[in-house]
Amino acid sequence: MEFSVGGRLEVRINAADVGKRVSVRRVDEAVGEGGKFTDTVGVLTSWDNGVLVITRRTGEQVRIAESSLIAAKVVPAAPARRRGPAASYAELARVAARGWQPVERELLGEWELRAASGFTRRANSVLPVGDPGLPLDEALAYVRDWYAARGLPAYAQLATGGEGTQELLCAELERRGWSREVTAELCTGSLAPVADREITGRVELSRTADAGWLSRYQRKGVSEVALKVLDSGPSVWFATVPGAAGEPPAAIGRCVVDGRWAGFAAVEVAPEHRRRGLASAVMAALARRALDEGASAAWLQVEAHNAGARALYAGMGFGAHHAYHHYRGPDVSRDGVSGTDLSRVGVSGADASHVDAFRADDSPADAASAETYRSP
Repeated sequence: MEFSVGGRLEVRINAADVGKRVSVRRVDEAVGEGGKFTDTVGVLTSWDNGVLVITRRTGEQVRIAESSLIAAKVVPAAPARRRGPAASYAELARVAARGWQPVERELLGEWELRAASGFTRRANSVLPVGDPGLPLDEALAYVRDWYAARGLPAYAQLATGGEGTQELLCAELERRGWSREVTAELCTGSLAPVADREITGRVELSRTADAGWLSRYQRKGVSEVALKVLDSGPSVWFATVPGAAGEPPAAIGRCVVDGRWAGFAAVEVAPEHRRRGLASAVMAALARRALDEGASAAWLQVEAHNAGARALYAGMGFGAHHAYHHYRGPDVSRDGVSGTDLSRVGVSGADASHVDAFRADDSPADAASAETYRSP
């Protein structure tokens, strides 16, 4: 990392650069006598009382004392992409949302509030892309009330690390007591290399998730609401690798085609059939169908800690586009009493059971599934 100008190191940022992507070098005195240089790259999200906060691509926030700075500069807003189709965060966020739709939605300005009785955070969180048309505190209060009226905790899905992502909004939510619960990566790649992979065995494609597909799906006892979410999207395909007679499928997967994009999810392989290339076969069969429908680019989501899944998809040509996070709002009623009193908003006991019934998002990491891994 090069900071020198005419042989000198300079601090060339100030509080007016909040919101810009920066690179800073500081002395880390905690490592011992004399300290050492530590470099940090990310979005400058605040500079108050002599302390800078920089949000890295992953969403991690780094606090840096102004007095420790050796050099700093503004850098390009987004790093050059090494592979995969070009796309903004806003485009991909909306594509992903259309591929996993809630059963109820409402617009607050350009924000989209989504609910599906607690089936996955993606279908039960506000997608704050754009302007809500209200001051932030009023918008967040509306969001909390909207979810409380449905017996659900308030979640917001935000992103970091890409063109047009929401580092500043993440910081504002954290200052207001919202807590980050889940971090994942949205990865993109070219569709053709996935379609070119070898298909091992027979892969059947269908427009609906039949009883066999659902018997392999890791979310047992799928409700009517869950089925509506699974079936949602512009052009949805389900893949099944049949098992032995009378047995559940050996592998399954799901793909949504939306214009140039094909999104993969719910790729799962039975434990006894792993390491046989079935996950690759499922994705290849779905990719070929998506190519037939005019798609050329692919996306999927994988939880950040799932190193095995990330390695698998990297081998298929996928690379991280941005990180996304689900923030949970503080459980505080409008009169300041801790905890949401569901009876005050007319929520029955059965509805209230959804409040803490969230499951992890349906990403191919459920598969990473794919061959040897399982989503939490």
